[in-house]
Amino acid sequence: MPYGTVNADVITTSTAGGVLGAGNASIMKNRIINGAMVISQRSGTSSVSPTDGQFSVDRWKCRTDITGKYTFQQNAGSVTPPVGFSNYLGITSSTAYTVPSGGYYFLVQPIEGFNTADLGWGTANAKTVTLSFQVYSSLTGTFGGSLMNAANNRSYPFTYTISTANTWTTASVTIAGDTTGTWVGATNGSGIEVNFGLGMGSTLSGTAGAWAGASYYSATGAVSVVGTNGATFYITGVQLEVGSSATGFEYRQYTQELVLCQRYFWRKSGVASAVVTVGSGMAYNTTDIRCTLPNPVIMRTTPTIAFTGSNFEYEKAASARGTLSSIDSAYRSPEASMLYSGASTTATTAGQGAIWYITDSASYISISAEL
Repeated sequence: MPYGTVNADVITTSTAGGVLGAGNASIMKNRIINGAMVISQRSGTSSVSPTDGQFSVDRWKCRTDITGKYTFQQNAGSVTPPVGFSNYLGITSSTAYTVPSGGYYFLVQPIEGFNTADLGWGTANAKTVTLSFQVYSSLTGTFGGSLMNAANNRSYPFTYTISTANTWTTASVTIAGDTTGTWVGATNGSGIEVNFGLGMGSTLSGTAGAWAGASYYSATGAVSVVGTNGATFYITGVQLEVGSSATGFEYRQYTQELVLCQRYFWRKSGVASAVVTVGSGMAYNTTDIRCTLPNPVIMRTTPTIAFTGSNFEYEKAASARGTLSSIDSAYRSPEASMLYSGASTTATTAGQGAIWYITDSASYISISAEL
């Protein structure tokens, strides 16, 4: 090949004039992460009664005005997922609760501004989007949700219908982009929040099908899942894409989906009957053993770190393992964190190398940079 000649394959779409990331693209079109509810780093398949703001499967946050009104679980009820899917997020009502005017119960995924800036919302060039998903409920009727900005002062309530109980239903909603309001651009803030109502008070519900300068998380008159004891609401295959019609769901390899989720949260966990290495480091002084914990991907922002359990240990060169009795994480960045122990069980020489371990399945480190 002559010098200066480029030999390259060309990526095309099946639609004339289509571009990657646009409505008819076959890859990079879905702005939702973990729309197939595959990744569940925090709770696995356990049933959990969430507190307000607690995440269920990755990237899906539970909002609950009062705790104890519903539980979430990956693959709750063990129903057969819709064709092409293996997982779903299940909500089960724990009460027959009448939501007051200012009450709220909903699922939300905040989409990072870097992944929505090209939509041009808040300008005359705002693009139309389509939200599609698979939904299943023991209830029937008109359900609701909304799209909202980070300031919670621009919202678009929408409705969809479940006509047959306990049957997977395909739903889609097309929304003209908002040409006014303030929307986060290409930053790591929340660009668009996608909400699915589970029971919403009247002051937080608005007329479906139009943009409003208000905080509407669902549509007026929508079915309240928490209003019926034992009611179920299952959802999967959530996709938000550019265009005026829904296209096929964008499947990603498991590793790709996991990496996308780890930008916002990941966990260093121990396992049963084994020793897991956290990282390597050195003794800073006679009582402080430090360890570098690299993040698997560059996280959205400087994370917070939480330690659960007590079986964290260290091992010095040519020395027996000792218990880390006071763990902290003052030095953190999107790339890595420096963990340190304020005390050790045996004397430590400054500069001596050391390795940190987790020695049981009940102990883990949570690293979070969620929106």
